[in-house]
Amino acid sequence: MFDRARVARNRERASFGFREYAFLKGRESNQLLERLADTSRNFARALDLGAHDGQACEALRASGKVKEIIALESAPTMQKKLRANGFETVTSDSENLPFPAAHFDLVTSILSLHWINDLPGVLYQTRNVLVPDGLFLACLFGGGTLPELRAALIEAESEITGGVTPRLSPLPGLQDMAGLLQRAGFALPVADVERVTVRYSHPMNLLQDLKGMGEQAAFAKREGQNRRPLSRRILSRMSEIYIDRFSDADGKVRATFEIIWLSGWAPHESQPKPLKPGSGKHSLAEAVRRASDQGTDE
Repeated sequence: MFDRARVARNRERASFGFREYAFLKGRESNQLLERLADTSRNFARALDLGAHDGQACEALRASGKVKEIIALESAPTMQKKLRANGFETVTSDSENLPFPAAHFDLVTSILSLHWINDLPGVLYQTRNVLVPDGLFLACLFGGGTLPELRAALIEAESEITGGVTPRLSPLPGLQDMAGLLQRAGFALPVADVERVTVRYSHPMNLLQDLKGMGEQAAFAKREGQNRRPLSRRILSRMSEIYIDRFSDADGKVRATFEIIWLSGWAPHESQPKPLKPGSGKHSLAEAVRRASDQGTDE
């Protein structure tokens, strides 16, 4: 699906001014702290997958709950910034985790996993590098991200060329990710979604932010497939459609980001387990009847 070399180039180009544009990375790094606060655990060694320039690593360090943090990142300039900030780095594109089994008791990832080709495989690897009862906590862009831009681009290109070329990456849905957590063998898996609406004075400002975040399209080339470049004429028409359909009363346009949060634990015998089917001592019908009787007595 994705050209890993193009993903790496986009990430490297974005690294020089990343924090100027990566407000969502900062926002979700703060969300990471809030979610981490829900557990009373402290962690000896954490891995941050797709660390970018270290906003999530900084949040983990500020939490006081993590002793050692290792950042996995592919972009050389991002790595330099991480090391300058005192973090140990490992070079990888997150497709293959170069660590032994049961090496970390916390693995995090903030807005990076949606660029993975083999997401089931990476989730399985993640569970494998966690110690028993280790925690995985991550988020990625979901399928409801940028519906406004998708619609405007499709209509503009259809009008002008009579066809459509894929411009925005396909993204997983909430149910997809919940199923993948279970498939990877995580215990107590949870997937939930939040939606963030960002407003811009013009649609082109949104495209500038996406480029600054390293989120441009990076489709792998397929034999016999010729992708048309995104012309100025298409961009101009896209902007007209976007402004016409997705503007607020003050003239600003909306951009919706869907962010899927994932959590799961590496299995351990101390964790609560569901009862086996048929092992319950009381039936649901009996419980409902008792509740009804109590309501009548009142």
